[in-house]
Amino acid sequence: MAADPHTADPSEEPADDAWNRAARDETETERLDRNWNDLLQELRVAQTGVQLLTGLLLTVPFQSRFPDLVTHQRVVYLVATGLSITATGLLIAPVLLHRLLFRRHARGPLVAAGQMFAVGGLATLGLAVVAVLDLIFDVVLGAAAGVVAAAAGLAVFTGLWLLFPLVMRRRFG
Repeated sequence: MAADPHTADPSEEPADDAWNRAARDETETERLDRNWNDLLQELRVAQTGVQLLTGLLLTVPFQSRFPDLVTHQRVVYLVATGLSITATGLLIAPVLLHRLLFRRHARGPLVAAGQMFAVGGLATLGLAVVAVLDLIFDVVLGAAAGVVAAAAGLAVFTGLWLLFPLVMRRRFG
């Protein structure tokens, strides 16, 4: 694609680029800057939640009832903690990537990588919350309740974070 979308042949542009050029009168660089800013706003919301979850999980072994957990509960706790820490890393990775690519004129790869990190981080965060649901309901009400709560949580996250967005994406092209 040409450096300036205003002079490019519209028949050679991807649909999103053509739409942005026509509807927003944006250059490719302006669109990438807007996309990066949108991504940062979304990451701010997710980062706060995942950092709180991770912080709380890291305190659990220091609670007086932790030794009472059975092996299965400890495994679920460790899985939840591992997922939460992984989600934290994925959701914060775009910040470090930005620092390392600063002034390298790599906004396109930065936005693309940030998108992948954000989606991976949100998926991992959803799984961490499902594991936490399992652990909490298991400890409070028993193993069966843990499985039911985890399944319900997985269904909610799958519906809200995957199926609904895919339906909307299909509807709006």
